[in-house]
Amino acid sequence: MKFGRAVAGSKSRWVILSIWVLVVSLLSVIWPQVNDEAVGTNQLLPEDAMSVKASKIIDEQFSDGQGVPLLIVWHRQNGLKQADFKAVQSLYKHLDDKPLDQQTMVPEFGKMPMQVLVQSASKDGEALTTPVFFDNAASTEHLQQSLAALKEKINHLTEGTSFNGDISAEGLHTRFTGPVAIQTDAKELFSQADVTLLIATVLLVLVLLVVLYRSPILALVPLIGVGFAYGVISPILGFFASQGWIVVDTQTTSIMTVLLFGAGTDYCLFLVSRYRDELQVEPNKYKALQSAIAHSGGAIMMSALTTAIGLVTLSLAQYASYERFAVPFSFAIIMIAVAVMTLLPAILAILGRTAFFPFKPRTEKMVQELEKKKGKSISRRKNKSRLSQKASKWVIKKPWKVIIFCLILLGGLATFTSKTEYTYGVFDAFPKDTPSREGFTIMADHYSAGGIAPVQMIVDTEGQEVVLQEKLASLSFVKRVSHPVSGKDNTHLKKLEVTLSVDPYSSKAVAKMPELKKVVVNTLEKAEVDHANEHVWIGGETATLYDTKKITSRDQNLIVPVILVIIASLLLLYLRSIIAMIYLLLTVVLSYMSALGLGWLLIHYGMGAPAMQGLIPLYAFVFLVALGGDYNLFMVSSIWKKREHMPLNKAIAEGVVDTSSVITSAGLILAGTFSVLAVMPMQVLVQFGTVTAIGVLLDTFIVRPLLVPAITKVLGNYAFWPGQLWKKEDIDHPVTKKVDEKNHESYH
Repeated sequence: MKFGRAVAGSKSRWVILSIWVLVVSLLSVIWPQVNDEAVGTNQLLPEDAMSVKASKIIDEQFSDGQGVPLLIVWHRQNGLKQADFKAVQSLYKHLDDKPLDQQTMVPEFGKMPMQVLVQSASKDGEALTTPVFFDNAASTEHLQQSLAALKEKINHLTEGTSFNGDISAEGLHTRFTGPVAIQTDAKELFSQADVTLLIATVLLVLVLLVVLYRSPILALVPLIGVGFAYGVISPILGFFASQGWIVVDTQTTSIMTVLLFGAGTDYCLFLVSRYRDELQVEPNKYKALQSAIAHSGGAIMMSALTTAIGLVTLSLAQYASYERFAVPFSFAIIMIAVAVMTLLPAILAILGRTAFFPFKPRTEKMVQELEKKKGKSISRRKNKSRLSQKASKWVIKKPWKVIIFCLILLGGLATFTSKTEYTYGVFDAFPKDTPSREGFTIMADHYSAGGIAPVQMIVDTEGQEVVLQEKLASLSFVKRVSHPVSGKDNTHLKKLEVTLSVDPYSSKAVAKMPELKKVVVNTLEKAEVDHANEHVWIGGETATLYDTKKITSRDQNLIVPVILVIIASLLLLYLRSIIAMIYLLLTVVLSYMSALGLGWLLIHYGMGAPAMQGLIPLYAFVFLVALGGDYNLFMVSSIWKKREHMPLNKAIAEGVVDTSSVITSAGLILAGTFSVLAVMPMQVLVQFGTVTAIGVLLDTFIVRPLLVPAITKVLGNYAFWPGQLWKKEDIDHPVTKKVDEKNHESYH
């Protein structure tokens, strides 16, 4: 109660609010916002990854200093015309005379005879790819400006229509693709969607709060609290990033927005719901609020701590997209909990019962006085929902049917995880109409599959005579192999370009990388090169995808067990029951698997995606366990507390009913905020939001109100083993069972 008086007293409320306003204002002035420090997401693999090492060796020993390429793809159905080739020549003459900002070099297409340029086109004559090279150190903003100028020049040469329309339509079509275009497209996609995401999230939470609590004022209170929290979190994380202590990217900031509004609003609801209950028995708004803080504050902080610990396990990851989430998300969760425990009480203390207008909670005496004043009766608020009462009745009377129903439903959905296809390709994460993806599609349709992205094989022969070209060319999945090129400073280093006969971005090509390396290693061993495995590196897009799959699988295999151990420890510590810890943990895993299975059905058959993004399983697991697990703990702890002074059946029934309203509201809002990620253009965020929202809804409406209490009912006192409640006298013997059932019927 002392803490409650310190933050929600008649005088302290204004002090707390003033401190928050002052801190937000000060930090916003002296430190940069986190969005301003966001970096690109090009390099996500660790430095010791094979493809990264290969890339470094290529830059050091085989680089011609050209820079990073932009690929201009020219396409016309039924064949490019002479006017199209003339436009290409005119463009490259202009670029040679007046280079773009950050441009390093261009091929001499402007001086090339027309016939030679025509021969550079695809075999069907419908596509031509021409590069422009830029400085490796160029910023995304500078590249965007250069590409805008380049687009303007091409529009002038092609009468301004080549960048518009469907690429399958008649006419000339021009698209930018390659590394530079991918970088600028990613930046453009996120910059367009960030504001949309924020607006959509705020509006959705606002609408849900109004619908659930029927109070326009109360709907704004959590949003104000989250807004202030973000005002502190953003500059602090921005400062961390500016000092190089953490790395944040646009994906991190997007998900953090959703996390803050989802988790933040949930924490607000836990306090607000308790405050409303206290106002119905306590006339003094300050005492009611202080009592609400005393009863719900510990649960809120424990929930935040559990979630933060779960999220911080991502720091164990090697893949940057996972690792970059750890500090920002954990810090954000702790700060939002601090805001809910300090700023929110101050705001509620100022508003009092007015926060719930027009349905102000009153004590029975206050209601009677108001009825006497108005001369008519006033309806009382119903604390128990009919749906939750029916659910609790079903759980108590037919627990085995409930368990079988839940297991068939969730288990059936979980089986689809074995059929899920995963992709790690960069273009699969972009919308189909993204210019760089359309450019790549044109190249894939008109050039040989493997020629789009050849594999870069780097070999250290240590001066031995090694014949690799013929060995590699003999492989069934290899179309051709270039002649080896020696390194500039180290002539023992050889580079060969291996063109695959299959799509270099396909799962089949990725799966062939170990075999490709093994052939080279075996050849080196026969040439008596020591530690041959350490003298071979594979670079290129296919090798990068292979490393991505390998490293993300390693991260998943490490982080998932660690999180389960952490959650198991917390459950054991809080509930003092090994049995409860085991079945709660199993329900968490089952809920996650079913969410992943249903998510695949929706993503594949509903959205038409051929594969799910490979990062989704770990993303979804961490968030569902860290956030959704709180609902089970909240409900089960209620049963545990009630079991101390009432029969088991009644404890289960009341535990389900009493927690139903707040958990259902919190679950709907959390699922709703994650579903807002569907407005994002990046498929990894759309799919992550979809799977997480499904998981939260399954937890909210299946696992928490049905499966967990039904298992508790079937296990009886064994559910509490070896805690003290296990030793409590079994109430289900013939005499007390009748009393228990009578109590249960009267309760309903």
